[in-house]
Amino acid sequence: MAVKLICASHSPLMEFASPQDSAQEQKVREAFKKLSAEVKAFDPTLIITFGPDHFNGFFYDLMPSFCVGIRATAAGDWDYGPGELNVPEQTALAMVRRVLDEGVDTAYSYRMQADHGVTQPLHFLCDGQLDRYPTIPVFINGAAAPMPTTKRTIALGRAVGQFIKSLNLENERVLVLGTGGLSHDPPTPQMGSVPPEVEEFLICGRNPTPEARTARQAKVIAVGQKLAAGDTSVSVPLNPEWDIALLEKFKNADFAALEAMTEAEIRRDGGRGGQEVRAWMAAFAALDELGAYEMTTHCYEAISEWIAGFGIVSAELK
Repeated sequence: MAVKLICASHSPLMEFASPQDSAQEQKVREAFKKLSAEVKAFDPTLIITFGPDHFNGFFYDLMPSFCVGIRATAAGDWDYGPGELNVPEQTALAMVRRVLDEGVDTAYSYRMQADHGVTQPLHFLCDGQLDRYPTIPVFINGAAAPMPTTKRTIALGRAVGQFIKSLNLENERVLVLGTGGLSHDPPTPQMGSVPPEVEEFLICGRNPTPEARTARQAKVIAVGQKLAAGDTSVSVPLNPEWDIALLEKFKNADFAALEAMTEAEIRRDGGRGGQEVRAWMAAFAALDELGAYEMTTHCYEAISEWIAGFGIVSAELK
């Protein structure tokens, strides 16, 4: 059995705004292109992808810490999708059973809506075909406070690692994806600090009208433009120092340091979107459960126009 990991930031603004420094965009797109070719050569028999949601598929009417998609569709936000993901149901159910047996309680869904936190990396790594490979999406709450602890998130990743180990099939090729982060502070509304109509959206805002989705996306685009112009009143600035230090923790498999990170500290140093690094934690923990690994950083760029400290890494077992 072969196992490969790719973790990448995401930004829906990639198709709606260009950085002033075109070299930054070129490095990110070249990294995705290189890794897409590697994925094609690897030809995974299964992808397990850890990703967040941005109030497109998961809402406060019932907000799990973790959720495995038994069946899943693309939410269609930012023009990724719509369409069904190619989820192997029996394999996904077997993974839920193993995770529960490992002592980590996870929700599961026969009607998951996966937003750009899952679909954008699949789009770039799978030649734009969201259903190209059998894929199990694993949602990790990184937007709706209170969120799961980093320690519990890593326990989830290790439980998934045990499931991968249990496959034990000679011809199995498993690709583990983690997506989100690094530092960024998009205008995600927060419960308790917004008017009643926005609270209602946060509680149950599924399937918005095209007009409502376009208006919401326009606000995000505007924040990116203001941040790039130096207006830090609209968003916490990117934090490259924090991002680089975090990449070093992943490279060195420093899970003790990762488990010590708190929700408040991540919000302070990495912004609202920095909470999404939980997806990276789970992905790396899954790989580490299989053995020691070596990580390669393909790019890191702090791109204000995309509201993203944008990093892309891969790792393989030694």
